[in-house]
Amino acid sequence: MSLALGAVPPIPEETKRVAKLAFPKGNMYVTMREELGSIFENEDFADLYPRVGQYGIAPWQLALVTVMQFVEDLSDREAADAVRGRIDWKYALSLELTDAGFDFSVLSEFRSRLLQGRADTRLLEKIVSVCKAHNLLKTDGKQRTDATHVVGAIRLLNQIELVHETLRHTLNVLAEMVPDWLKKQINTDWHTYYAKRLTEYHLPKDEAARLDIALRIGQDGCFLLTQICASPDADWLRRVPAVETLRQVWLQNYYHDQGNLQWRDTPNRPRPAQSIASPHDTQARYSTKRDLTWVGYKVHLTETCNPDTPNLIVQVETTPSTQHDSPAFVYIRQDLQATDRLPSEHLVDASYMSVDTLVELAAHGVDLVGPVKLDSSWQARDPDGFDHTHFTINWDQQQATCPQGKSSRSWVSYDDKRGYDLVKIKFGKSDCTPCSVRTRCTRSARHPRMLTVHTQTHYEALKAARQRQQTQDFKDRYAVRAGVEGTISQLAGSLGLRRARYRGLAKIHLQSIATATAANLRRVIAWLDDNIPRSTTRKTPFARLVA
Repeated sequence: MSLALGAVPPIPEETKRVAKLAFPKGNMYVTMREELGSIFENEDFADLYPRVGQYGIAPWQLALVTVMQFVEDLSDREAADAVRGRIDWKYALSLELTDAGFDFSVLSEFRSRLLQGRADTRLLEKIVSVCKAHNLLKTDGKQRTDATHVVGAIRLLNQIELVHETLRHTLNVLAEMVPDWLKKQINTDWHTYYAKRLTEYHLPKDEAARLDIALRIGQDGCFLLTQICASPDADWLRRVPAVETLRQVWLQNYYHDQGNLQWRDTPNRPRPAQSIASPHDTQARYSTKRDLTWVGYKVHLTETCNPDTPNLIVQVETTPSTQHDSPAFVYIRQDLQATDRLPSEHLVDASYMSVDTLVELAAHGVDLVGPVKLDSSWQARDPDGFDHTHFTINWDQQQATCPQGKSSRSWVSYDDKRGYDLVKIKFGKSDCTPCSVRTRCTRSARHPRMLTVHTQTHYEALKAARQRQQTQDFKDRYAVRAGVEGTISQLAGSLGLRRARYRGLAKIHLQSIATATAANLRRVIAWLDDNIPRSTTRKTPFARLVA
């Protein structure tokens, strides 16, 4: 491999000649190098390498190998073998045919440097910039966003398995760090209990017997934590991540009652958003969505969807599995704005829609297209009821008029617990009590009608969005959003996005970035190859017959 940190070298002539013979009808990586160049330059990652000594393998080559690895869903060892033995990879990397490649561990080290330098997004940013330079990307057109789940690279554990595995993991870590100290602390029978993994198969079916095992594990864990805290020479052990994980897991699964250790039953455990699911990945969380349950993370993908350019992923956001989509969309919007990639029209589903986002994007010239929540009041659900749309609101005079022509008596602005600026409007009791249509307006026998609405800008934006989503034009425009499901299918099915390769949120985000970059590369090459048409939504034979 190249050792210089200069310009990207040209493709060796012998490699060119053999590649032309080997791929007379073309090849994805050959087309990529001919049409897009090397994509990465050494300067793109030069800051991640030491300033003293040799740079080692050229940064642009490691970056490109990382992307090509995800294009074919290869392991590090398989990717290193491809560099060593495949002509198309050597062509893309400007290597001689006799080049021996590198050890597969180099790829793991490169990913570590990407994370340490917070440079993982450069993989996606660079290929998007190259596509923009080749007029393959419109940043002011249409975009759409959706999310999918990523299953963590951990085993599913029940509560007893979790505490046992956590203690076993801590003992293994301490056995490597302080073997002599640990040997003095443990009891002689701990080897029998914690040398091997405990599984559901080994657990008894009787609940009392299972509780005895859980309490035995809990007492051993408490003993170990007590010894760590009581050792003045081993005070630093408290800051070991495995020890801190042990402490947190014990707090989540045990409690003391009058000096006795007790086992927490399921109703008394913390919510899944706070509960550690595995000691090997403390950021993975249990989550559920409709009939789907998983332990891991969630990835949000934003792609362009213009008919005259390839659909390219321009933003990736990775979050804990328990985080709602609406807060994540705030970071998506900020990232798109920072990179000057805000679209003119953004298509999302209901989980991303909020009145704040609707107003904020409109201020930046972005039309957020998606279904907003309808008014859930009984007046809105009752065809004869008077919901807030039946009232006339004069924002300048801070007064509302009811369908019977009566004016409000009170106007109070306040902030609710969710952070929304709201207005509470009250009508007079003397007007509401004798009203002939009172039952259509309020069900309270004592209190007059009261309206709670957003401030003017948000109220009008929400009202307009609710009216628009009832039109056929909205339905036709929103139908384009469904295409993002195909993107998720591609990344999950052929690129392995839903199967976590690594552990921890930062590494999962790097995997998501590399997977999205690989998808972009495949789509650009398919676009440049006129023989590969863009796929469409599949229909069953009966659906095609009756359409």
